[in-house]
Amino acid sequence: MSALVDSAAEQRLAEYVDGIGRILGNRNQRAAFAVYSMGLLGDGERKSQEPIAARACGDPAKVHAMQARLGRFLNDAEWNNASVRSYGVHYALREMTRHGPVRHAIIDDTGMLKQGSHSVGVQRQYTGSAGKVTNCQVAVTLTIATEHAHVPIDAELYLPESWTNDPKRRAEARIPDDVIFRTKLDLALQMIRRAIEEKIPLGIVLVDAAYGNSGGFRSELQQLGVPYGVAIQGSTKVWQLDRQERIRGVAVSACDLGQKLKAQKNKFRRTTWREGTGSPLSARFAAVRVASAHDDPLVEPKHREAQWLFIEWPDNEAEPCKYHLCNLPKTTSRKKLIRSIKERYRTERGYQDLKGQLGFDHFEGRRWPGWHHHISVVLCCFAFVVAEQARRFPPSTRRAEVPQTLDLAA
Repeated sequence: MSALVDSAAEQRLAEYVDGIGRILGNRNQRAAFAVYSMGLLGDGERKSQEPIAARACGDPAKVHAMQARLGRFLNDAEWNNASVRSYGVHYALREMTRHGPVRHAIIDDTGMLKQGSHSVGVQRQYTGSAGKVTNCQVAVTLTIATEHAHVPIDAELYLPESWTNDPKRRAEARIPDDVIFRTKLDLALQMIRRAIEEKIPLGIVLVDAAYGNSGGFRSELQQLGVPYGVAIQGSTKVWQLDRQERIRGVAVSACDLGQKLKAQKNKFRRTTWREGTGSPLSARFAAVRVASAHDDPLVEPKHREAQWLFIEWPDNEAEPCKYHLCNLPKTTSRKKLIRSIKERYRTERGYQDLKGQLGFDHFEGRRWPGWHHHISVVLCCFAFVVAEQARRFPPSTRRAEVPQTLDLAA
């Protein structure tokens, strides 16, 4: 690990790996975790079992044995993913929150391109990573972020029904009997509930329209007591509220409401949410109080929760075209809310680091246990690097651009 240059950091890494080793318990598993995590954190373009084993062995004759050892650790050994991930999350949080509280939790999904049809969960499906339908696995992830740092804390593999309903594939991939088909929305809520149970601070939950457009998803967040700022499609219908937050008129689409406000003077005001690479990032926004018409149809309109609807009109667009619902209080600052809903970019930065630096999508095994064990080690490695960055990050009273997450890694 060329960037962890000082002895104190090396000592912290050894103690961190030992801490996870105590959770694993088994001596062989502890040793394999150490080798595999060092392989992910170290140099090397490919971070799957064989190249990690080759880099770990000085003797080429021992590479095959090391690879088999890592394979047993990932695919066959029984160890608790949740406990290992929890250790990494709380380790990173202790350092991250020295500079400020957790402000956001971001749900997103990412694709891992694959060949063939045997890797667990693989099929032709859409992934934003490729921007098209392609042969891939899809992982739903949960990332938490302070003002200056972000760390992915959980991930679930999306299993299409072509897998959950096929006994032969289930057996070959060692999918547990209690794993049933769950939508990506279900997986997202499962991770949020798990974080709440772990007492992990979440802040405002942010999602794109694939999640936010679901009234059921928003209702679940509301019931969990979680504040949110979710992207929605322009077709989502809402009732506009008056100053006393009473419903007036009929429900209209967010898009139609945007057109109505466009025709009114001073409804769209410019707001800057952060500094970009070359210039401040800004757009015109309209903010109105609404009640969603997509929530539980059995709830009378007058009893529906009042929310903020933000309608964005980007400078390069002829019309308003982006929409967000937010359930924070009416008194919350407009600028704070807009800055919050724009923090979803953190996941893209995280995916770049997870894949480009830590081999998140490099796992070549085909089985359910192996995929989840690999992801657990990757998340733990990310957590350690984020903690090291937080140690070296100077406190600042001004908003700063988030540094590349793995600047400290090899």
